[in-house]
Amino acid sequence: MNDKAFPVSWDQFHRDARALAWRLAEKGPFDTMVTITRGGLVPAAIVCRELGIRRIDTVSIASYDHGGTGEQTQGDLAILKRISSDILETNGKNVLLIDDLVDTGKTANEVRGMLPEAHFATVYAKPMGRPLVDTFVTEVSQDTWIYFPWDLGYSFVPPIAKDAGD
Repeated sequence: MNDKAFPVSWDQFHRDARALAWRLAEKGPFDTMVTITRGGLVPAAIVCRELGIRRIDTVSIASYDHGGTGEQTQGDLAILKRISSDILETNGKNVLLIDDLVDTGKTANEVRGMLPEAHFATVYAKPMGRPLVDTFVTEVSQDTWIYFPWDLGYSFVPPIAKDAGD
């Protein structure tokens, strides 16, 4: 498992997604949004509301593999749902592409190939994937694992320093 954990609350994620919308408001106009499922669905709902985008499509690409260990690692990409052909025909012109996070850039690179002219935005970015994203809110180190609010429950969290709890 990764050494660094970055848990994100619902309030923080909502604020960060709205901050992304503020940054994107000057980058448009966008008449279509394509979101990468599943992680991109929540920021997409917030951003499309803030920017008034009503034409929304999804692309579903599975890239994380549990490998039977319970630990998530990036595996091979599998396209589970493709972007609508009428949107693909635009090459991404006036299309806003949204995801929650760009990590290694494997998924981002795949979708960039589908919509090369789209404006790609994520809430969070890691250094390996950052060059593939046009707009993001927060960069975290490559060895940080982001725990999104939809992945969390309330429980005890030990202090970062091993002796801080004594």
